[in-house]
Amino acid sequence: MKSLAAGIQEIWNEERPGNRTTVSRALLRAFSIPYGNVVLLRNRLYDLGILRQRKLACPVVSVGNLTVGGTGKTPTVVLIASLLKRHGRRPAVLSRGYGGRAKASVNVVSDGNRLLLGWQEAGDEPVLIAGALPGIPVLTGPKRFLAGKTAVERFGADSLILDDGYQHRSLFRNLDILLIDAARPFGNGCLLPRGPLREPPAELRRAHILLRTGNTDEVTPLPETASLPAFRGIRRPLELVQAGTGRADSLSTLRGRKVCAFAGIGSPEGFRQDLTALGADIVSFRAFPDHHPYSLPDMEALRRNVEQSGASLIVTTEKDSVRLEGFPDFRAGISMLRIGMEITPAEPFEKWLFSRIDA
Repeated sequence: MKSLAAGIQEIWNEERPGNRTTVSRALLRAFSIPYGNVVLLRNRLYDLGILRQRKLACPVVSVGNLTVGGTGKTPTVVLIASLLKRHGRRPAVLSRGYGGRAKASVNVVSDGNRLLLGWQEAGDEPVLIAGALPGIPVLTGPKRFLAGKTAVERFGADSLILDDGYQHRSLFRNLDILLIDAARPFGNGCLLPRGPLREPPAELRRAHILLRTGNTDEVTPLPETASLPAFRGIRRPLELVQAGTGRADSLSTLRGRKVCAFAGIGSPEGFRQDLTALGADIVSFRAFPDHHPYSLPDMEALRRNVEQSGASLIVTTEKDSVRLEGFPDFRAGISMLRIGMEITPAEPFEKWLFSRIDA
């Protein structure tokens, strides 16, 4: 039986949402109307200055999108933080901490030296970011002004990266980087919950830089953004890491291997395509909802998939691996595909980044 999340995802993937009318589609569209009105009102209040932004004592770079998940925000945040550190900056990352149980106004996930909170307290993405960025503090909290103030005062941060921050308009940012899928920038073109859009496409106008992501040569034209500096963001598989030992294997390990793969991320199909492009023979694939909290029945079902399919390798994403820490025996037998982001052309992008930060 198809899950609710799978059914909604199927509707979101439709090319022309008006072609079919069902009760579920009609209900989703009905809920989209009040959602869209609230988004429109909130944005206009900020545009008019009635709702005001607060400004921190150092530059803020926001990385976000218009749609729900799947555009590569996490590897982009890691790339930008690493770039700032390489240029002598002292960056910190601020995240909402989606899915985390920690209720403090500011939660220090990592002080740059050690991980202080697990994924259940902080959320899976902040923990993943913290693991990828040694020497860089990662903080979460619903009011990222307070998290940023803590990062500056406690850790001496001189630049801040706002993870998934496009809609977090209460905090002033020096640079808004907006990620959109190159092939399907607006999904099915509908607002939540009828489609994956958090805001209408017209809100692209707030961005300073457009980053078109996705490993595809198909790029949908966006004439309304002709004056916006645009770059390509390409997700690059880097290595295959044994989750139990941390040992990194060559990507060639996947070639010709029978693989049982699973993922609970914004775009599980993108993960499947990555594995196929690397030569894996995917004999079993299971897609879970984004941020899915794995359970013992999930582990048992995945083990059955391995046995029935004859797979010799179990592969998932880094983000999913974070959420498997409660199942050490299962986690010890899997590998995770580590992904990085490559932005091209690189030199002009860096110039734009530092021109806004240093202004």
